[in-house]
Amino acid sequence: MNESLHSAASHHLPSFIVAPGDTDVLMVVMSIFLVLSVLGFGLLFLRLHTLPERMAHRGHKLQFEIVAVLGLLALFTHIHLFWVAGVLLALIDIPDFGGSLSRIAGSTEKLAGFGPGEGNVELPQETHAEIEHKETVTAPDIPRRTSKASAHA
Repeated sequence: MNESLHSAASHHLPSFIVAPGDTDVLMVVMSIFLVLSVLGFGLLFLRLHTLPERMAHRGHKLQFEIVAVLGLLALFTHIHLFWVAGVLLALIDIPDFGGSLSRIAGSTEKLAGFGPGEGNVELPQETHAEIEHKETVTAPDIPRRTSKASAHA
């Protein structure tokens, strides 16, 4: 490379300066580093972004789907409050009232003499005429009691 140097150029050039037509090794290394760092940063961002969803899935939470929707809303709207709400919801254990309520319903069916699941009977739908009939029926007149103050006066 010394043959093509200008007379005013320094004779002690850094090693990353190459002759015309040669491969620029520094540029190739830096472009590979740039691509890998962009992919790594994107992977880190997506892993951090899905943290609430993974927490809710790992804990077998009832609210897993709500946390997932909040994560998608945060991703597409860039409103970070959705992500924070998803993290908080993933950390909270919401009690399962379904198990207790089904046990209560089963006990009530047993007390009523039904077998398991027999108490879940669909009632017939009321017709429009029956609803109108119920609305037109008035309650019987009940005599009102007078207060003691008005009775003494």
